[in-house]
Amino acid sequence: MINRIRDIRKEKGMTLADLAEACTPPTTAQTIGRLETGMRNLSIKWMDRIADALGVDAEMLVRSESTPHPQVVATLGAAGAEALAAPRDALLATDIGGEGTLVVLTVDVAAGQYLPGDQLWLRQIAPAEAQQAINRDVLAPRPGGRFAFGRLIDRQGKMVGLLPPGAGQKQMVVDNPPWLAVAEMLVRTL
Repeated sequence: MINRIRDIRKEKGMTLADLAEACTPPTTAQTIGRLETGMRNLSIKWMDRIADALGVDAEMLVRSESTPHPQVVATLGAAGAEALAAPRDALLATDIGGEGTLVVLTVDVAAGQYLPGDQLWLRQIAPAEAQQAINRDVLAPRPGGRFAFGRLIDRQGKMVGLLPPGAGQKQMVVDNPPWLAVAEMLVRTL
């Protein structure tokens, strides 16, 4: 089995100390480092503690050696493509946590920054959490099985205002949507 704790921790922008402090009960950065590198056995108990601290399922922390997995080998910066010190597992944003159900919106016609064939992965949130989604693209259900999609620009009471991605379109107001789905990941084939 291949240990993926370091890959997930780095993808979430956490240091060893951050992860150690997030564990319940807290532990030391040295212990987390030893668990990451295999210098200490990774028990089910430790997997559960670390998975909870990272906000992922415990089975995400390890993978089979016989299963090939895409690797992050370089980053693209101002100076061009630069190699990483060591390759690491590529993890989808949808794999490394988040509360709420995932839904997918497919794009058939170009609209704003979205092109035909794009898939937009969105995570559902409660309408009460709409403030955290201001100026983000969201999908909102409307009565009769319809939907509204656009940039969340306003929330007043139970009503939300969306600005569609196409040029010259008017703001849409959705009254009391049961949920909103915030854009989290764009999948585009080349």
